Amino acid sequence: MEKIVYHVVKHGDGWAYKLGDTISEAFRTHDAARAAALSAARRQNLPGKDAHITWEDENGKWHTEYAHGEDRPQTDVEG
Repeated sequence: MEKIVYHVVKHGDGWAYKLGDTISEAFRTHDAARAAALSAARRQNLPGKDAHITWEDENGKWHTEYAHGEDRPQTDVEG
């Protein structure tokens, strides 16, 4: 099972959370950024609808997959 980890990081004069190369909006405090990261992590666990998805890989090749709405990643927050 896939696991994704949100990281709480210093961002400018405040704090943010980061997933991969994507950084959230800035928050005034570490606690506020952590609370937002925890909320995002919880939302990742909500079931969705089954769907066919199409995506392009880094080599420009297109893929089509069937995504089960119940197939959700494990999530964690660090920092």
